[in-house]
Amino acid sequence: MSLEPDQIERERAVWRSLPRDRPARIERPGPGQESVWDYPRPPRVEPVGHCIRVEFAGVVLAESSRALRALETASPPAYYLPPRDVRTEFLIAGEHSTLCEWKGVARTHSVRVGDRLAQDAVWSYPDPDPAFAQLRNYLAFNASTLDTCTVGPWRVTPQPGGYYGGWITPDIVGPFKGAPGSERW
Repeated sequence: MSLEPDQIERERAVWRSLPRDRPARIERPGPGQESVWDYPRPPRVEPVGHCIRVEFAGVVLAESSRALRALETASPPAYYLPPRDVRTEFLIAGEHSTLCEWKGVARTHSVRVGDRLAQDAVWSYPDPDPAFAQLRNYLAFNASTLDTCTVGPWRVTPQPGGYYGGWITPDIVGPFKGAPGSERW
């Protein structure tokens, strides 16, 4: 995606003007849990209190205790790792970009280990919007395309739908955006 600044602003205006619904039933968090419906819009970025680990094709691609997580209404957290904690030699610059109405233009990366390829499994923000400068060049992983992603002791479940890259752990409750019928959340 190669968008000019005025195109980016038009796209943002469209996304931000969409009416947002809430599902009829929101899960109540239990002790030690968070609800994605208590997360803000625009998103908040904060440090992670657990080690994050990503594996693919028998290789530990990333392991970090310096990760950040982005929290946005209706979505499980997306985890961003500093490049120094990622085996970047396995990343291939992608041909796709995406636009986040809040963070800016993301660049995709594929992962190749031996003969296995995970297409567009990683994304980063080389030039994020100023409010998200702390994410500059950090790398996020789409758990649905990789073998194992963990947050501390928990193996994650990918956010439904394949479009978003949130990681679901037992301490997060939904329902989560991405499931059928959630397009307007």
